[in-house]
Amino acid sequence: MPVKGWIEVNEIFCKGCDLCVNACPPSVISLDMDRLTLKGYHPAYLSSEGCTGCAVCAIVCPEAAITVFREMPSRKIQVGKQEA
Repeated sequence: MPVKGWIEVNEIFCKGCDLCVNACPPSVISLDMDRLTLKGYHPAYLSSEGCTGCAVCAIVCPEAAITVFREMPSRKIQVGKQEA
């Protein structure tokens, strides 16, 4: 099962610089060209599924506007068999 991730972009800090869009390995981040932030920038957002939570976007963001979350894969726990 592939790891699932997602991002949250703090639009107060996002300046629409496009660095996260270009750095995203699965190419699932875009700039929202239909909206502007209060400062007049097109904010980044998760535009499609496929985020793995790799955090490359957060690393390259000069404004630290991106928080990355990763869903932890469920682990199967094997319980030892009891002998009678």
